[in-house]
Amino acid sequence: MIPEQHHDAVARALLETFGTSGYEEISKMTKGQTASPVLRVVVGGSPYLLKIITRNEDPTRHYTSMRAAADAGVAPRVRYTNVEDRVSITNFVDAAVPLPASEALVRMLALLRKLHDLPPFARAPFNTTCTFLLNRTPASDKFPGVAGYLQRFRASNILPPVECYEFFTRYEELAAVCPYDDGEMVSSHNDLFKPDNILFDGQRVWLVDWEAAFLNDRYADLAAVANQVVSNDDEESILLSAYFGAVPTEYQRARFHLMQQLSHLFYTIGFLLLGSMGQPIDWRQPVPAFADFQRRFWSGEVGLADKDEKVVFGRVNWERVLHNVRQPRYAESLRIVGAR
Repeated sequence: MIPEQHHDAVARALLETFGTSGYEEISKMTKGQTASPVLRVVVGGSPYLLKIITRNEDPTRHYTSMRAAADAGVAPRVRYTNVEDRVSITNFVDAAVPLPASEALVRMLALLRKLHDLPPFARAPFNTTCTFLLNRTPASDKFPGVAGYLQRFRASNILPPVECYEFFTRYEELAAVCPYDDGEMVSSHNDLFKPDNILFDGQRVWLVDWEAAFLNDRYADLAAVANQVVSNDDEESILLSAYFGAVPTEYQRARFHLMQQLSHLFYTIGFLLLGSMGQPIDWRQPVPAFADFQRRFWSGEVGLADKDEKVVFGRVNWERVLHNVRQPRYAESLRIVGAR
C-alpha cells in the first residue's frame, strides 16, 4: 500500500509526529482524482490522513497553503510535512454525514471568506483553473500556453463544426472583456468543483486537497462553489450578498456570471479531451441537465472516475453554457464588465 521507495520517508514521518514508526491500521482512500497515495492510518487509536506525492515536484507551495488554511480553521490540522520526502500527515475527517447542498451554501460562504482573507498564497507555475484561459503569459517548454491548448482542442474535432465555431466565438467574447488583474487576486483553493474536496464531519465543513492552491481570481472559487450548490437566482443572491457583506453591485454580479461561463468552457475542453481519449463522441446519446447532474454529483451518485463520466461532465457543461449565453443576462454582463 505504501510504495516501497517511500517506506523510509513514511517511517520518519510517523516517528517524528507520533514517536513511533508503526501504526495499528492502514487503508487506501478511494475517493478523489489524485494519483498520489492517500492513506488512512490509525496511530494510538486515532485516525490520520497520510499523503505521499509521487510526482517529482516541489510541494512547498502546497504545504505552505495547506498550513495557512489549517491555521485559519479552513483545512484539517496539519501534523507533519516534509518537502524533501513529499509526505504530509493531517487530521482525518470522517465525512460519513451527508451535507445537503442548501446547508453547504451557507457554510461554504464562511469558509471562502476566511480563505480569501488569508495573506496571499504563492503563484503557481501552471494554472489549473478556468482563469488559465485568460492568462496571456507566454508558454514555456514545461508549461504549454492557452493558444496551444485551444489549438489541441480545435484539432481534436470533438465538437461538431457548428458548435466548435460557437465555442470559440464565446471564448473570444469572454477573453476580450474578463480582466486578469491583481486587484481581485486572493488566496484560493482552486479545486472546489468536486464535492470530494468539501468534507462535513457532522459539525464543521473542511476543505481538503490543497495541491492546486495558489493566488487566483476570487471569482474562480466563487463560480466553482456556486456551480455545486446554487440552484436558482435567490440562492445566488444569498451567496454573493453573504460573501461580499452587502448586496452585490451590478459589476460584481456580472463578473461572477461571466466567470461561471468561463468555467463551463474550461470544463468542456478539459473533460471532453480527457474522456474521449482521441475517439469520436456519440452526440446522439442524451445527457442530464446540468442542475440534475450537479445534484447527483454532490450526493455521490455519479463521479468522474471513468472516461464515460468525464465525457458526460464535459457535455453537461457545454449544454449549460449554450443555454446561458442565449439569456439576456449574458449580453448585459459582457457590456457591464467590458465598460470597465
